[in-house]
Amino acid sequence: MDSQTSQPSQASQSPHTFQVDLRGLVDLLSHHLYSSPKVYLRELLQNAVDAITARRAEQPDAPAAVRLYAEGGTLRVEDSGIGLTESDVHSLLATIGRSSKREDGLQAARSDFLGQFGIGLLACFVVAERIRVVSRSARTPDAPPVEWTATDDGSYTVRTLPHEARTEPGTTVHLVARAGAGEWLTEERVRSLARDFGSLLPYDVRVGDEAIAELPAPWDRAHPSPATRRVALARHCHDLFGFTPLDTIDLNVPLAGVRGVAYVLPSAVSPAQRASHRVHLKGMLLTERAEQLLPDWAFFVRCVLDTDSLRPTASRESLYEDETLAAVREALGERIRSWLTGLAAGDPERLAAFLSVHHLGVKSLARHDNEMLRTMLPWLPFETTDGRLSLEEFALRHPVVHFTRTVEEYRQVAPIASAQGIGVINGGYTYDSELVEALPSVRPGTVVSELDADTVTAHLDAVDPAEELALSGFLMAARAKLDPLGCDVVLRAFHPLSVPALHLDDRAARHEQARAEAEDQADDLWAGILGSLRGSAPRARLVLNHLNPLIRRISSLRDPELIGTATESLYGQALLMAQRPLRPADSALLNRAFIGLLEWATHTEPGKDDLR
Repeated sequence: MDSQTSQPSQASQSPHTFQVDLRGLVDLLSHHLYSSPKVYLRELLQNAVDAITARRAEQPDAPAAVRLYAEGGTLRVEDSGIGLTESDVHSLLATIGRSSKREDGLQAARSDFLGQFGIGLLACFVVAERIRVVSRSARTPDAPPVEWTATDDGSYTVRTLPHEARTEPGTTVHLVARAGAGEWLTEERVRSLARDFGSLLPYDVRVGDEAIAELPAPWDRAHPSPATRRVALARHCHDLFGFTPLDTIDLNVPLAGVRGVAYVLPSAVSPAQRASHRVHLKGMLLTERAEQLLPDWAFFVRCVLDTDSLRPTASRESLYEDETLAAVREALGERIRSWLTGLAAGDPERLAAFLSVHHLGVKSLARHDNEMLRTMLPWLPFETTDGRLSLEEFALRHPVVHFTRTVEEYRQVAPIASAQGIGVINGGYTYDSELVEALPSVRPGTVVSELDADTVTAHLDAVDPAEELALSGFLMAARAKLDPLGCDVVLRAFHPLSVPALHLDDRAARHEQARAEAEDQADDLWAGILGSLRGSAPRARLVLNHLNPLIRRISSLRDPELIGTATESLYGQALLMAQRPLRPADSALLNRAFIGLLEWATHTEPGKDDLR
């Protein structure tokens, strides 16, 4: 191939300008960027507010008014803002991605504006087929009014108007509804959206003659007493979120540019449920579904606040995750933490009411925060063998704080441990075992120990050696029956007398049992591998209560087959008492033992050993 022809032509190196299909772009906005067509009104309000902000930066005494008029599938929005010249119109309204907040030296003051992405009036095409803008510049008073008219096919026209067409600086936007979107431009819908988006805007915003802004914000209003303020905020919460809060938490964080309130939910919610908060940016509603505003542990509150420091995403329907948001999240979390510690110090009744519903959230916080754990020790409830107690009270009663890691383990040992005077905490619930293990870090000298089968067995009274030797035949037969199930049999004396047998194991024993079952079901290769993993972990054990009358009668049996059936029955009954899930082998054993006892009861020969 000729070397010259292999080089790109000069024409192919010339730059080209991107062409934008406005219909496709509008479809993209309506179906992917924005969650609902209702955002068109927010864009109109935002443009009007930013225009007034720009004018007041140069003319502090300039009027600050926004008026909306809806009628017959049309909407007119008037503002007293900075206005536009003809060159502004060509530069700003007709260029996608360019924002007036980057122009004319306003970049430094950009934080005073709501919009920063230059999408501007495009969002209005989601509901309108035609947009007409009439504007007069306050910066260039001698410039004539200018009219910009655009349609959703991507075309627009610009013309200057006689001076009398608009005598005062500002802008008027006219929308004509597109087919099927007329409901969005009705007066009722416009009023509802304007009130939703603009209730905290600092300017005079009206739909017709009805004022929309409701300043000062609910959390900034003066009230005769704290009680009346709580009532007013509770009403505000009910109107916004549909529930009456347990309490309210002020979120005044000036350094983070945040003011607002958090409402405490009146009922428990899952920690995995993402909380949705209501965030205003410089008075304009940004989102009703801000999920990343608070730390994950604060899932028990819903917030509404106004901020001037957080950065919105391009759709302005969520918050941009950056260092500022992280700092605000930490500051708000600290405010909620301070509220909790304040309740603990000065209002125990309200704290108790809160913890009765949301103790899980506080436990989530306390496991990572020693100061919070120390503060909440007298208040956080735990299930124990002494009833529902705080860790502080339980530690005062027991020199060693025993706990189990699972609910099943606790149910196994709780009745027996309690009768033997061993205090045990159920650590099987979410976060509980972590908090118990953290106890020595905030309460020096506290001894914490995980309760296992050996500890429980060690606290049970041994049987007289002579008596146990006399029952060696019975014990040998019982052990032989349960050995295939990976369970030993021991004889002890303990209270309560009504418990004939106790099944004890721990995680190591269950792990070894699972390994053995897997080995039995595996092929030769895997059986060899699993066999090599066999550990020295203790096996489960069935502890027979020598003080129980039934055990005494069973231990006097002489028939090995009947001893085996009785032992299986005791084993199954002990499993059921512990509320442990039954394996297929355990279910089969229970059925076999039940049938065996029925056969023995109905076919006993005269003179044969029995249980009576």
